Amino acid sequence: MHGELDTAPVLAVTVWQPWASAIAYATKRIENRDWPTDYRGLVLIHAGRTTDPGAHEVPLSRPFLRRPYPRGAIVAVALLDDCHPDDGYCTLWSARGRYHWRLTTVVPLAEPLFWPGARGLWTPPPGLLASPLLTDALEAARA
Repeated sequence: MHGELDTAPVLAVTVWQPWASAIAYATKRIENRDWPTDYRGLVLIHAGRTTDPGAHEVPLSRPFLRRPYPRGAIVAVALLDDCHPDDGYCTLWSARGRYHWRLTTVVPLAEPLFWPGARGLWTPPPGLLASPLLTDALEAARA
């Protein structure tokens, strides 16, 4: 699959905080969504400007709520390699009744790359993909 990653399109997904930081800087490898995706490949993890109001009730999120976290920025590149409906128990990060997007090969950017996000899976413009911060992370994720 790694050869395919060199030519496959790169998409992006905006994730509310503190979940985007938990993906980039911790062990969160499931993104919970209300909808499935057939897309498999590299995805930019964009930290949205919104903080999930329910995050205070999730013990795993508390370390991220106690310190500053980026908003409105790309924070990591990940490989989205699976999507499945809730199967009872996937990981500690999995939400019941949601689709679980499995992320692997997560590479945090050296520093947040501020950029506006969008809803759903969105296509980053070529100018964003050409950023040195992003090209380094994409290269590491493809390795």
